[in-house]
Amino acid sequence: MQYILGISSFYHDSAAALLGDGKILAAVQEERFTRIKNDASFPINSILYILRSNNLNLNSIDKIIFYEKPFLKFERILETYLAESPKGFNSFRISMPIWLKEKLFQKKLIIDELKKIDNKFEGNKVFFSQHHLSHASSAFFPSPFNEALVLTLDGVGEWSTTSVYIGKENKLSLLKNIDFPHSLGLLYSAFTYYIGFKVNSDEYKVMGLAPYGKDKYKKIILEKIVNLKDDGSFRLDMSYFNYTSGLTMISSKFVKLFQEPIRSSQEKITQFHMDIASSIQSVINEIIVKITTSLYKDYKINNLCLAGGVALNCVANSEIVKSNLFKKIWIQPASGDAGGALGAALAYWYNELGNQRIIKENDSMQGSYLGPQYSQNQIENSLVKLGANFEVFDEDIILDKTVEEIMKGQAIGWFQGKMEFGPRALGARSILADPRNEKMQRLLNLKIKFRESFRPFAPSVLKEFAEDWFEIKNESPYMLLVADVKKNKRKKLLSSEKNLFGIEKLNINRSEIPAVTHVDYSARVQTINKDSNKKYYNLINKFHNKTGIPVLINTSFNVRNEPIVCTPEDAYNCFMGTDLNILVIGNCFLKKENQDSKLKKDYKKKFIG
Repeated sequence: MQYILGISSFYHDSAAALLGDGKILAAVQEERFTRIKNDASFPINSILYILRSNNLNLNSIDKIIFYEKPFLKFERILETYLAESPKGFNSFRISMPIWLKEKLFQKKLIIDELKKIDNKFEGNKVFFSQHHLSHASSAFFPSPFNEALVLTLDGVGEWSTTSVYIGKENKLSLLKNIDFPHSLGLLYSAFTYYIGFKVNSDEYKVMGLAPYGKDKYKKIILEKIVNLKDDGSFRLDMSYFNYTSGLTMISSKFVKLFQEPIRSSQEKITQFHMDIASSIQSVINEIIVKITTSLYKDYKINNLCLAGGVALNCVANSEIVKSNLFKKIWIQPASGDAGGALGAALAYWYNELGNQRIIKENDSMQGSYLGPQYSQNQIENSLVKLGANFEVFDEDIILDKTVEEIMKGQAIGWFQGKMEFGPRALGARSILADPRNEKMQRLLNLKIKFRESFRPFAPSVLKEFAEDWFEIKNESPYMLLVADVKKNKRKKLLSSEKNLFGIEKLNINRSEIPAVTHVDYSARVQTINKDSNKKYYNLINKFHNKTGIPVLINTSFNVRNEPIVCTPEDAYNCFMGTDLNILVIGNCFLKKENQDSKLKKDYKKKFIG
């Protein structure tokens, strides 16, 4: 068997992925091991896990592919500084020593890191892909399509920020691209920064905040900041930004345009911030729909693949679906830089080596359950070492007891099978609860996730019932599409409720599943297929049989600023550091009230600060 290892690192979301004769054997993010959110360090723990779990050593690997080309990236940074000179001197002064010491000679750095695993490692096995080719490969090659248009949208790779490929059989061909500094990812990040959230981490908060506002600043953005053409091509007026030469995302001119200062993370979110979020989301939606509409008209290809960090914007993705141009759309579940590790390996296997591609009916991602798993014995041994008090039941009883607790209004830590690859919890490392409980959204946000009260929660719905509850015709196994709750499942609002604005909308009971119904009646849907996650499917099915509701709340098993739990120890620590009531881990069942109170953790202090 020929083994290809893909690596992404040194920016954010470091990861490693392994192919064996083209099949995806494993993919995992470094943050899950180090417990550092969005960890950018070399993914040595991820590589060690992959090697051990596949009974390999480093010299069993035939080729190691890094997800981008450092010299091209350095060229872009240097050219940008020279073009902005002397304006960018401070930024140049800070970044250049790091580049000259580490990043410019990344091949040596990578080889040195790999030699920590095996000092006899042969450095001639290391090769480099291009950033956007890695993204495009991660989207097309695992997709269920023989032919597709592939759109990659992110902050920036080496030079590209937006690129279009045609994928056919086992090849990808670049059609066109937009280069730095004109970037949808950086545009969205600039507004993320302005609203007071963290860049490269909190963009999804802007998406969640948008429905509370109105897009009253959309016209200003399109008139002043973004020059948008009918074909979706765009240019940014760089006088409003500072990311090319400064240490911040936006300039004083940007702040002056909207007449409000940059919000600090401690300041209250106001209606202004909600309207700004709504406006930039609306702009992104319009640009992406124009791009995809133009692509369809030009090439008449019925399938579309998406990757890059912007492809995690499920609201924009759903606008493409609503355009009804493409018969099928497939989105890489690890669309950000973590997925670049997988894409780099796939690009080499198919695009470079020309190997034959076997296309699976759904896709080749195996539900994105590609990370570590633990046997029942390993779980029990870990819990005993931790001093946990637990009971062991067979699977059917575990499912019945879990459903009973959910129906009582309890929040459940759910840890089963292989960990997910990508930012979404998909029923393997999840917190679950009853979507009928109108208080649950607030409870989960404030008492368990320790995060902003406005944040919505996703519904996991049995695939065969999805169209009965949501305005959705496509499968959404990776939680990358939004859909409105069906009108016949909504509740009639009182006249006083209709006139509420902003955060006041939060506590209205809007539907039969209020805990997963956002203020605009949308929901970020995950459709559950028995074939990809049988135990999770059976759990929801039991809940459906008892309540008539084929839906559960599904949010990631972590608190704010913490990576999703990876090990049984992580799961128990999070359980003891939050107001989670129940932990179900393998066939072990734990109640908080039965745990030693001395084992409680101060998670607020540890992760929130």
